[in-house]
Amino acid sequence: MFLPKGSPVRKQWALTLIAGLFLCGVVEAASIGDVPDGAAAGTPKSVETDGKSRSRLIDPEDGWLDASKFIDQAYGFVPIVMPITEPAVGYGAAGGLIFIDRPEQQGEAGFRRPSITAVGGLATENGTWGAMVGDMRYWLDDRLQTLAGFVYAPVNLDFYGIGDGFLRENPLSYSLTPTGGLLKAKYRLGEKSQWWAGLGYSFFSTEVKFNAPASLPPGIAPPGGEVRTGGLTPSVSFDSRDNLFTPTSGIFAEASLSAFSKALGSDTEFQKAGFVAIGYVPLVPKLTLGLRSDVSASFGEAPFYLRPFVFMRGVAAMRYQGEEVAQAEAELRWQFWERFSLVGFGGVGSAWNNRDRFENQKTVTAYGTGLRYELARKYGLHMGIDVAFGPDDPVIYLQFGSAWARP
Repeated sequence: MFLPKGSPVRKQWALTLIAGLFLCGVVEAASIGDVPDGAAAGTPKSVETDGKSRSRLIDPEDGWLDASKFIDQAYGFVPIVMPITEPAVGYGAAGGLIFIDRPEQQGEAGFRRPSITAVGGLATENGTWGAMVGDMRYWLDDRLQTLAGFVYAPVNLDFYGIGDGFLRENPLSYSLTPTGGLLKAKYRLGEKSQWWAGLGYSFFSTEVKFNAPASLPPGIAPPGGEVRTGGLTPSVSFDSRDNLFTPTSGIFAEASLSAFSKALGSDTEFQKAGFVAIGYVPLVPKLTLGLRSDVSASFGEAPFYLRPFVFMRGVAAMRYQGEEVAQAEAELRWQFWERFSLVGFGGVGSAWNNRDRFENQKTVTAYGTGLRYELARKYGLHMGIDVAFGPDDPVIYLQFGSAWARP
């Protein structure tokens, strides 16, 4: 359920959505089944293993709730529902079907990742809703990864300007209705390499409508109407994470450059560049330090909703935009007892418009804490809740896997 480039909602949020829908569904689906004869209603489904009856949801090694057995089933699918807590669109819910195809063999860090297909929709309290379908798949003995997605999502947001002082205090409400999708392929550069080279194409037709008062000074609101964007995105990435969902060691890094032009279906000519680096360091057993840095820039006649913005826990998406953005976060996770972990995190982000003099710069900080439970020990899948404090109101996030998820 990947939100393609051009969608007003951050890609990272979409990836978190995939992991969240999957994990919620694991618990629900693993609880559904025929109840053995003579068992009371509500008794967990059991299976026979070496003559012993064991609960499908209980890990025999430690006796805790665990979903690993369900994940082991190839092409398992589950119906699910999960909350949305992004402050930019308000509270809501997303639901759909997630299909998981696990690899036959478990590989070393950076290899043998599961393929995921998802279909679903979402709705929030501010009138935002949408439908989407996405697929992430591995081919050629783990040498080729493909991503494909389609989305239709009328989204209601507030526009605070691109470094504009007036709109920072007087935001304009508007709606975006993107229709379109992306195709992307990444190829592993060597049989045992953790380096990838990728190329993607995205096309969106987006309807933009502003709710601007008649008294608004001229030239403040960007033009509305239908905007078409089409572009190619080459990328180079490195991935040595020990698992896809909640890594405890390894690095993910990616550099990309997007070029949108009329020859590729876009109404205007513009470019976007980005670099992200995420690292996980095991300090001592059960204590993991995570570090993330992210820089992005836009050039040319980019639509306002495709300009970079600060995206961290505690900061509303698209609230702090600029022609350039840089941000950094740190997270410390301590698995203090059995499957339970405490999380502390904090970060700083800055958006500005002039690279030489940092004109119209806006810097924000955010921090918070959270609690995790290891839902699937075999796969290192953790889920839980975070409370974040930033420049606006406190925000509660439901986290499934890492808050910095990347495919």
